[in-house]
Order: sequence, then structure tokens, then C-alpha cells
Amino acid sequence: MSITSVSPPAPGRRTAWAEGLDELRAAARTEPGRLRVIGAVLALLMVLFGAVTAWQVTDRAAAADDVVEHSQPLTADAASIYRSLADADTTAAAGFLAGEKESGAIRDRYAADISTASALLVKAAANSSGSDGAGAQIAKLNSGLPRYTGLVETARANNRQGLPLGGAYLRYANERMRTELLPAARALYDAETDRLAADYGAAEAWPWSAMAAGVVAIGALGWAQRRHHRRTNRVFNRGLLAATAASAVVLVWLVAGHTVARTGLTGSYEHGARSLRVLNEARIDALQARGDENLTLVARGAVLTGGQQDFYEAGFRSGMADLVGGSGHGDASARSRLGAALALADDEAGRRPVREALTQVRQWQVRHGEARAADETGDYERALAKVIGAEGSTGESFDRVAAGLQRALVHEQAEFRSAADAGRRALGGLAVGAGVLAAAGAVGAVLGIGRRLAEYR
Repeated sequence: MSITSVSPPAPGRRTAWAEGLDELRAAARTEPGRLRVIGAVLALLMVLFGAVTAWQVTDRAAAADDVVEHSQPLTADAASIYRSLADADTTAAAGFLAGEKESGAIRDRYAADISTASALLVKAAANSSGSDGAGAQIAKLNSGLPRYTGLVETARANNRQGLPLGGAYLRYANERMRTELLPAARALYDAETDRLAADYGAAEAWPWSAMAAGVVAIGALGWAQRRHHRRTNRVFNRGLLAATAASAVVLVWLVAGHTVARTGLTGSYEHGARSLRVLNEARIDALQARGDENLTLVARGAVLTGGQQDFYEAGFRSGMADLVGGSGHGDASARSRLGAALALADDEAGRRPVREALTQVRQWQVRHGEARAADETGDYERALAKVIGAEGSTGESFDRVAAGLQRALVHEQAEFRSAADAGRRALGGLAVGAGVLAAAGAVGAVLGIGRRLAEYR
């Protein structure tokens, strides 16, 4: 059996890869070779500029869409969940105080609040899959709401029979609302607000990578044209000039469009989203103060603070301090909810309903003082009429406060939408336009270099 030996490659023989590299190096030492390398680099820079611009603009446009179409509406829904729960608790207490005289309107309002909260919880659950924090709070609310409504119905049943146990059930229901449902609703609101802030941040972030790529592309084109001028004494190369113009248009469009978008989105936040947050919190303060006012008459001093003060009366005073400040008359404190709402409103149409709400709050405080004076002198029926009566009552003042705040919310919502829409429209077409212009610029660069190469044939 013979063994065939394989002879090693001849000394000095090189691979095809190495030979190809040598050929490229040799070609790069000639002017045509250098021009081909320059053309390839310029085309690559133009394509890179267009791709990075399209990517970053698309990302920011999607975040701006999320602000307008998703996170802000979800924040508003979370605020409505809180408001509905707080209003249901307030309405339940008002109906309890009315006893046999409880009107159908009160029961319908309570039922509508519970129905609204339940429907919005279903909607929130369908849109909060990406947020574990929001999902946990929605689960708490879904499990706690049926228990709360059961306690309220038990309180009503006992009250209709004249049993004093009804008051205890209502206070227990209110405790569950204060310690479980409203904190969970507040946490949900905060989670959605954080999501809104994150979307704002993503939409307003400067596209630094795209701008840097544009500066590099324009700089390389400028260098190539200067080199062309020095070697040929020709002032212009039409292809390179067209590529430079296309790059400059994309860069200016990118900077200007994003500046306009940031201005609109910042305006929607400063004069829309921030105002909406303050107004929602003002409405919540008013609802909680109203609930405490009603429960003061339900509890009749049965629940005290650590300082031996009426727990619900102390809650009412605290709510009013948050709403308008410590003073019982005059303008709202600058640090109060209504004071902040007035400062954030950027036009008279936004300030007017807040001022009207403030006027009604001051009237509410006066009427509340009259109700407390009557109750403390033993005139419970007069105090009750002053709180839940049809005319001249604190309930009438509260309804007017709520109406004023609702008008302010509608106005600020429109302000938010108008500014945010203007901001996101500024990014419209930029991604596609950047891609088209960058591609045209790459073609121009290649043609410009090709025209120079033709001189060597």
C-alpha cells in the first residue's frame, strides 16, 4: 500500500485574501482609488445619517403619541376612579343622613359612581399590562370595592330600621375607603402619572446621535469638496453640492422640528398636564372635606383624634387647608390647590372657573361654621338642614365648587390636547423625509465622485 504525501505550499505563496488586500492598498495609492474610497465613505455616512434620524424621530414621535393617546388619558381615568370612589363615599354618607328622606337622585348618584369606578378599573386593567405597580393597585381595588358596597348596603338596611348599628357600619365602610380603596386609587394615579412623565421624557429627549451623524456627514462632504477644489481648481461639484444641501436640509429640519415639538409638548405639560393634576387633587380635597363634613353628623363625636378632637371635623379642616389655605376668607394661599391652579392657568378662561370655585369654597366655610354652631348647641335638625338641605346648605356650596372645578378641568384638558397635538405634528413626515433626502444625498455623493472618476478614463 502506497502512501501519498501532500507537499506544503511553495514558500512565499500568499492567500487570495492577502492578495486582495494588497490590491486594495495599491489602488488606494492612486487618485481613482482614493476617490472610490471617498465616495463609498460619503455614501455610507449619508445612509447612516438618514437611518439614525429616522430611528430617533420615529421613537420620539411614538412617545409623543403615547402622551396624547395613552398615558395622559389613563392618568385622567385614574383620577376619575379616585373621584368616583370619593364621591360614592360622600354620597353614601349624605344618603344615610337623609334617612327615609333619601332621594332617588342620591341613590342614582351613588350607583353611578360605583358603576363608573368599576368600568374604569376594567379599562385600566386592559391597559396596564406593562406596569406591575398599576396592576397590583387595580387588583386591590377590584377585591375591596365589593366589600365596601356590601358594608354600605348593610348600613342603609340598619338605618331604615332605625337601628343605631347602621352608623357603625357606615363608619367602618368609610374606614375601608380611607385606608384601602383611596390609597390604592391614589397609588394607581401616581403610577399612571409616572408613566406620563416617562413618555414626556422620551418624547422631548434631544436626538443627539442623529444630530452628531448629520454634523459628521456635512463635515465629510465639506472636506471632500475642499479637496476637489484644491486638486482641480473647480469651485463646485454638483453631486457633492446636492448631497451637502440634502444633509443640511435634514439637519435643519431635525433641529427645527424637534425644537417645535419640545415647545408644544412642554407647553402641554406646563399649562395642561400640571394644571390637570392640581385641579384633580383640588377636586379630591373637596370631596374628602365633604365626606368628613357628612360623617361628623353621622358619628356625633364617636370617633376622636389623639388630641381628643372630633376626627371628621379635623379631617374637614385639613382638607380645607389643602384646598384654599389656613385662612377662612380672602384669596387662596399660593401653596394651596386652588392657589396653584390659579398660578398655572395661562388665560382668563382657565382662571375664571377656579375663582368661582374659590368663592363657593368661602361660602361653604361660612355655612359649615353655622352648621357646627347649631350642632354644638344641640340643634341637630338645623345642623342637618344646613349640611344636606336643598337651599342655603353646605351641600349646595359643594356642588357649585365641584361644577367650577369641572369647568376648569374641561378647559385645561382642551389646552393640553391643543399644545400636545401641535408638538407631535411637528415630527410628522420627518422620519420619511429624512430617509428620502439622505438616500438622495448618498446618490448625489456617488454621482459627484463618479463624475470626477470619469476624467481618468
